[in-house]
Amino acid sequence: MGCLVLLFAVISPRLAIVATWLFTNILSRAFDGWILPFLGFFLLPWTTLAYAWMWDYGTNRVSGFEWFIVGVALLADLSSHAGSARGR
Repeated sequence: MGCLVLLFAVISPRLAIVATWLFTNILSRAFDGWILPFLGFFLLPWTTLAYAWMWDYGTNRVSGFEWFIVGVALLADLSSHAGSARGR
């Protein structure tokens, strides 16, 4: 199942968020409510996925090197927003 979600993440992070939400309970364990994943779906999909996966990968918290992965995902989100603004 993890490889399928990873393939969805490469194709589209929003599709991976939907697959993660449908087939696992990682998002509900990583986030307390539904507002942050909902906003993350539209604004920062890579960061939302990275945080949820690192939360589940570690000890049910994000610490150490896991924050580096979340930071790289944030940079990917910001660069995609900057690239789309530059294209317009």
